[in-house]
Amino acid sequence: MHFFLKISLGLIRMKNVTLFITTAAFILLSTIIMYALEPDNFESLLNTFYFVMTTFTTVGYGDYSPVTLPAKIYSVFMFLIGIGLLGVVIGKIVDSFTLFRRMREEGRMTYMNENHVVIIGWGKKSESAVKEILDSDTEVEVVVIDELPKAPELLMSDNRLHYIQGDPTSEEPYAKANLTGANAVIIFADDNIQEPSLKDAKSLLVSITVSRLAPNVHTTVEVMAEKNISNFSHVQVDEFILSQETISRLAVRSALYKGVSQVYSQLISRAHGEDLYQIPKRKEWETYNDAFQDLLAQGATLIADRNHLDINRRLDEQIPDEAVLYIICNKETFEKVNIPAS
Repeated sequence: MHFFLKISLGLIRMKNVTLFITTAAFILLSTIIMYALEPDNFESLLNTFYFVMTTFTTVGYGDYSPVTLPAKIYSVFMFLIGIGLLGVVIGKIVDSFTLFRRMREEGRMTYMNENHVVIIGWGKKSESAVKEILDSDTEVEVVVIDELPKAPELLMSDNRLHYIQGDPTSEEPYAKANLTGANAVIIFADDNIQEPSLKDAKSLLVSITVSRLAPNVHTTVEVMAEKNISNFSHVQVDEFILSQETISRLAVRSALYKGVSQVYSQLISRAHGEDLYQIPKRKEWETYNDAFQDLLAQGATLIADRNHLDINRRLDEQIPDEAVLYIICNKETFEKVNIPAS
């Protein structure tokens, strides 16, 4: 018993590669020996391999079995050694899956893909953002960076969601998140900080780090106070979201124009109603009026070129090649409109 215990402990301490090679070598050797002992009984190496594997796994169908005494003795030896080897191999495989899940949950995995969205900071707003991204695009993946010791439950529920644990003002988590290969970065204010100015100060530090590491990645930053935007003047930030001001202005609009909040909700969410979509310029559209009439006939309304919302007063103007057009329609219409013209 002590002998087999020492063998078992030795197998467990083996490195994974060594263990797998040893197991494969023992299976191959056993196949050759059993066939050499009883070639007429097993008829071929494939049949012998089949017998060895059923013996290893203790299945023992009984369609093949040793006849001679030497083959029976080796079968017993093979069973005692083989079941131990196979048990340790299966245990190692299970441990590998467990380790992978633990590393993923603790944010210690390195993300290797590209064209993903990086979200910095976890809270109610970032949780809503993740859900909106998943609803808006069925293929895009999201990487969340935060200092939480374990990934939130939502981030473990979908293979398109990934968590990186680390300080967002340092370089290490961005290397793991493959920031340079990202399509966009969203920086949310830290909900653990109560003072709005301090929230914006930390967002500025994070923005500086992101801008230095990946200046060409589109970056959106949540800012608590509009006056603090000027502090970001030397940082590469593409867009700012005014958190408190936006909510206050929406509340005022809702009070003055009843029902307008539902219009805003439809435009900023894919969950229901008409949505806002971006489309490229087509070759057959020379003026804004060409695009407007063509889209209208298909059920979509052209409302803007980049940040210019005065399309209806510029219908006779030529559409520049660098135009970025925005339309309002439902998902089905967008899919029809977005098909490239032949």
